[in-house]
Amino acid sequence: MVTYRQSGVNIDAGNKLVSIIKKVAPSVGGFSGLYPVKGTNVMLAASSDGVGTKLKLAFLLKKHDTVGIDLVAMNVNDLVCCGARPAFFLDYFSCGKLDIRIAAQVIKGIKKGCDQAGCLLLGGETAEMAGFYKQGEYDLAGFAVGTLRRNEMITGKGVRPGDVVIGLPSSGPHSNGFSLIRRVFSGRDLRRYGRQLLAPTRIYVKDVFSMPLKSVRGMAHITGGGFYENIVRSIPANCGVVIRKNSWKVQDIFRIIRKKGKVSEKEMHRVFNMGIGMAVITAPSAAARCVKAVRGARVIGEVTGGRREVRVI
Repeated sequence: MVTYRQSGVNIDAGNKLVSIIKKVAPSVGGFSGLYPVKGTNVMLAASSDGVGTKLKLAFLLKKHDTVGIDLVAMNVNDLVCCGARPAFFLDYFSCGKLDIRIAAQVIKGIKKGCDQAGCLLLGGETAEMAGFYKQGEYDLAGFAVGTLRRNEMITGKGVRPGDVVIGLPSSGPHSNGFSLIRRVFSGRDLRRYGRQLLAPTRIYVKDVFSMPLKSVRGMAHITGGGFYENIVRSIPANCGVVIRKNSWKVQDIFRIIRKKGKVSEKEMHRVFNMGIGMAVITAPSAAARCVKAVRGARVIGEVTGGRREVRVI
């Protein structure tokens, strides 16, 4: 049985680091940071993220035109969780020796992601660091800023028992869990399932803003930590969430990963999105409108009273 920790990723250690950081900067912990523009009703939201070891698959398959979309998606999907609309994006591309052909493919993907998110690619940085990376390899980071009105913030504080959890479909593993995937799959498997694994992370900006946001009380981008670590960030202390795992069809790629690696069901829901890339918590009266607004959206659970935790049943 393979676990994420055995693959080199310790989610608990990451959570512990966040708790230490929060002692120094108490505002840290949301899906994005918020900054009030003095003298206005405007808030700036900012996020920073990368693509992770999904890049290893891009190197193996020599396919670099989609990871830029992943980069944008991982940032803007965090921004929209508080109701912010992405305004601009910057990238950081670092490599040992610059291959213009590869870099151009990556940047092309970043621009495509920005177009999907409706934001401006404002600029970035290209760093050539000789001897730091293996030949043909590179790393990516991104930074996104969005805006929203103070009175329209989605904070999760208004979530209450009886609210409905709606799941928005993913395009696959998105950009999380690839250390485990590479532990489970051989090079031959990675090539066989490469198309499914490299499918770019779905960008949810248009989906989110097509819903009646005044009725949305909380949102969670399902990334590292899966259902357990992300949804809990969008609910108050007196609430829990129940996710009903049979309420949507799990994509085949997740079934293959689980079977081949003998990964436990709980570990799968803690590492991967399992086909649900964004969870939206809304008032029951607005649930039908939210589901109708996004193709493939469905009710996947509900908010309960009691302990602040997420249960997948």
